[in-house]
Amino acid sequence: MHPAQTEAGTVSDVTDLRDLIAANGCLVLDGAMGTQLFAAGLTAGDPPELWNVDHPDRIQAIHREYVEAGCDVVLTNSFGGGRHRLKLHSLEGRAHELNAAAAAAARAVADEAGRPIIVAGSMGPTGELIKPLGELTEDEVAEAFAEQAASLTDGGADVLWLETMSALPEIEAGIRGARSASDLPIVATLSFDTAGRTMMGITGEEAGTRLTELGVAGIGANCGANLADTEAAVVAIRSVCGDIPVISKANAGIPVWKGNELEYDAGPEVLAAHAYRLREAGISVIGGCCGSDPEHIAFIRGVLDGTLPVPDIAPPTPTATVGAAERAERVGRRRRRS
Repeated sequence: MHPAQTEAGTVSDVTDLRDLIAANGCLVLDGAMGTQLFAAGLTAGDPPELWNVDHPDRIQAIHREYVEAGCDVVLTNSFGGGRHRLKLHSLEGRAHELNAAAAAAARAVADEAGRPIIVAGSMGPTGELIKPLGELTEDEVAEAFAEQAASLTDGGADVLWLETMSALPEIEAGIRGARSASDLPIVATLSFDTAGRTMMGITGEEAGTRLTELGVAGIGANCGANLADTEAAVVAIRSVCGDIPVISKANAGIPVWKGNELEYDAGPEVLAAHAYRLREAGISVIGGCCGSDPEHIAFIRGVLDGTLPVPDIAPPTPTATVGAAERAERVGRRRRRS
């Protein structure tokens, strides 16, 4: 990892997430990148990763706003930087350039912060299915992640961050590929979409158990269908992963139409209340995903630091819990009829 200035002005080496968690108690992640990119002028359908070389000043400005809001970890603008996603824009031949530039932009902001900031190299899913469900082999997936991991490492990332994953075979191949190309620690987070499972049916317990076996540096959930299911998923992961740091980077609620614009319905207070509940449940790395912005992150920071009161907002009910209750009631009715 790269040395960073502490608040006291001395230089300290941030060796991994655990060191910073031990120093701070709970880390705050940044918020959404896409939300801020569109606000800065990105057009729907255009590749965000191209801005790393065409508009690095705008990317750095987004990172800087999140650091000023109080985050401890910034994710690079490289979610779609794998060769298979870049191929949709005929940019697969520029994978190394775009990913290295993404890491370099975040690195520059982290190094000027005056306190330790971890640069996490974001790597999203390939967007393809692995055989026999799709066309890609596990080796092809591993090669794509290896290429991206090497590029992010070259650009100055501190940790490699697989996010919004849904299938264990892709995660396993991604971790294998990343480890073949980089010595950086690896974090993996999944997206839990409905009834407490990912799109491919993985539960929090299953994800936590398998990723613990793979020896990652952090496990968690990001994005997802709603706050309730993300909250339930990370608590489930926490129950099986021992002392591995657990991460939550939930969406700011769910998207709703307001006139001609799609907005997320959870304001800063809602996301901060969610963050407070998670910290009380033992989750040690907390931020925001789609729909969140620096205001959300600043509110989370204030509530977790105790400089803002905890919002009096009741926790939502996970759809997985609702489904279990309904099933139990149906079984009860059947038994009463028999």
